[in-house]
Amino acid sequence: MAETSKKTKQEMKALMVGIALDSDGHKRITTGPNFALVGGKEETHAEMTEKVIRINEKLEAKGKRLEDMSREEFDDIAREVGLRRS
Repeated sequence: MAETSKKTKQEMKALMVGIALDSDGHKRITTGPNFALVGGKEETHAEMTEKVIRINEKLEAKGKRLEDMSREEFDDIAREVGLRRS
């Protein structure tokens, strides 16, 4: 009898990463379930934090996880919260 092995698919995870390059001498790091934010002056860091929280709220309202979204869906939500692609 041949033995069959069942491969389990490793679940993919997605992470939003924000890096601010301005500084006032303080080291700021904020993490959440699907994001990590590093750096920035107090105002910049607060702005990044607000935007990832708003993205997460929109994901929850749609019943989606970050890793389940297409790039286009993510870009639409990012634009809605005021992010723009460089």
